[in-house]
Amino acid sequence: MHRPSLTRLAQYGGLALAELPPPYLAPSLHFSIARSTQIASFSTSPVAAGRDMNRTRGVSAIHRTGPRFKLTVSKYPLPKPVSPEKAQPRPQTPNHGLWAFFPPTHEALGNPETDMNFGRPWGIQELRGKSWDDLQKLWWVCCKERNRIASTNMERDRLKIGYGEHEAGLRDDAIRSTQSSIKHVLRERWYAWEEAERLFKKGARPSSFVEEFVEESESK
Repeated sequence: MHRPSLTRLAQYGGLALAELPPPYLAPSLHFSIARSTQIASFSTSPVAAGRDMNRTRGVSAIHRTGPRFKLTVSKYPLPKPVSPEKAQPRPQTPNHGLWAFFPPTHEALGNPETDMNFGRPWGIQELRGKSWDDLQKLWWVCCKERNRIASTNMERDRLKIGYGEHEAGLRDDAIRSTQSSIKHVLRERWYAWEEAERLFKKGARPSSFVEEFVEESESK
């Protein structure tokens, strides 16, 4: 029998529920019967505007109701924000640390002359004589400078300024070259540490190396 015919028979009582096919074969048929047998209540009474009908509810921002009893903090006055006119002026800090992320003029966008005022990158031979602390300080100085350049580039793109990008790119390339040299020196030190650890595990000690060096120098 056609599906619409089965649906009409089931809705008007012409077909018992036991005679229907299983739900996994005809789920829509069972759903139509369950929907026809449900009865939804509908209320036409007007809702009291501005009054909360639930007595157990505490604070309602929609119905503008407050708590039914005093709270423990009710006796304390609530603080009020200070108006900008009465607020005390904050002291200026021209040497604040965050100014390091901006150009020397303390502006969001630097000029090309300032970006081009830089020296050459640090070389690998120069960095080999630096201590761990000096290399770490130099690395974070480079990171701070690259952060400043990136902020300036974003401001330049936002304002759609057609100059300064080339100078900032040259400065960024020099900083990246310094960072690459720092990583090269740290990589050398790491390999030297691994080699020293390997020799130490084999039984070599610093005194033996000194004795061998002295013997070689005397033989020459």
